[in-house]
Amino acid sequence: MTMCFSLTETRNRCYRSAFTGSGLRPTITDLRNGTVMHCWVPKTRASSKPNLLLIHGLGANALWQWGDVIRHVTPHFNVYVPDLLFFGGSHTSRAERSEGFQSESVMRVVEANGMVGRVTVVGLSYGGFVGYRMAAMYGAEVVERVVVCCSGVCMEEKDIKEGLFPVSDLEEAACILVPQSPERLRELVGYTFFRPPPVAWLPSCILYDFIDAMCRDYVEERRELIRAIAKDRKLCDIPRISQPTLIIWGEHDQVFPLELGYRLKRHLGENAQMVLIRNAGHALNVEKTSEFLKILISFLVDFQLPPESPFIINCETNNGV
Repeated sequence: MTMCFSLTETRNRCYRSAFTGSGLRPTITDLRNGTVMHCWVPKTRASSKPNLLLIHGLGANALWQWGDVIRHVTPHFNVYVPDLLFFGGSHTSRAERSEGFQSESVMRVVEANGMVGRVTVVGLSYGGFVGYRMAAMYGAEVVERVVVCCSGVCMEEKDIKEGLFPVSDLEEAACILVPQSPERLRELVGYTFFRPPPVAWLPSCILYDFIDAMCRDYVEERRELIRAIAKDRKLCDIPRISQPTLIIWGEHDQVFPLELGYRLKRHLGENAQMVLIRNAGHALNVEKTSEFLKILISFLVDFQLPPESPFIINCETNNGV
């Protein structure tokens, strides 16, 4: 099904050029426990700059998810961008599928590639689970600040059966989130965007091109990651991190509904600030790139938290908070 000319690979090359042009280089690190990690790291680490770790979510690789952000943050930080296990060039022969194992692997790879001192972590979707777990595992001595973007950290296993999510069957959700057909990819885009791009009208050959490049490898392993997120998950077992935390959410997120953002804010209390991006879905970094960047840079570079909108305050009040 692969096209002779791949639009996906062409865009991949553009993103690689953006990363290398921003002062990063790709690395492959053998962690010597059956795990190999691919990570973009600074070509030259500047001791005067703080460290920033960008963690992608499910779907495409790190290049695609951070391609529009990278040039805005490399002037201010030593930036590290790993591909999580079973994405990009990262994989493991071990059976672990937890976000804890992902977190440990990410920490080991950035330390192996010269990261010294504390780090600020930004996680998109599934990457938010990993970043939050890193903050809990390593504490404020290592993880200085946290940004969680549309990540259902405070979800519980029972939420799936109780109808919080549009798809109430976990196996069905796993098939949508790791699409293997144009129909599934169209379905995923419909759930991910508030105003979906015209994927429905694209020829199936173009959609197969994306699937072949991004979704064919480690299909079952990626679905196991999704199952592992929800398994036996209870709010009472989720640690409260102490680091200053920014929560960014799309108003119309269908993958991790907005209630989970409120739940995380309540869970963390005064340590967290929540910012809502209106008219955005789950893929807010793509759908509302400029607004997302403005909020992110304000927190990361200016050490300022944007004010919470009255909409959030009212919704929390209406929910009995």
